[in-house]
Amino acid sequence: MKVVFLKDVKGQGKKGEIKEVSEGYATNFLIPRGLAAAGTDSAVKKVDQQNKAEQKRKEQEKQEAEALGAKLNETTVTIRTKSGEGGRLFGAITSKQIAEQLEKLGYKIDKRKIVLSDPIRTLGVTKVPVKLHTEVTATISVQVSEE
Repeated sequence: MKVVFLKDVKGQGKKGEIKEVSEGYATNFLIPRGLAAAGTDSAVKKVDQQNKAEQKRKEQEKQEAEALGAKLNETTVTIRTKSGEGGRLFGAITSKQIAEQLEKLGYKIDKRKIVLSDPIRTLGVTKVPVKLHTEVTATISVQVSEE
């Protein structure tokens, strides 16, 4: 029996997939629990439309991330802080501080998207990657200067 999965079923299929399963399994388990629907022509068309809409939405998100990435590549964030001898900072510049400065510049970036392996502890310019999308990464310049 052909069924359209409405939810992920471990070992059988993912949401939106159309698969052939045994008739007893479909009528006694999948359909009563709302995990799948009978694979009629209308159900198959509906799943195809949903997949197309999802694909279009993902493509739109990627394009928006690429546009934002192009702007961020040209952006320099300036952070002023206290420092000691030899250009060492008394504290450290974290991704949270960078996100706050980006927000002041008009970019709403979540601090978890800023890929900072270690906090910045010295004066000068540091290149910091920002993961905007699974396939799009921008690089911003963070300039740390003495207060």
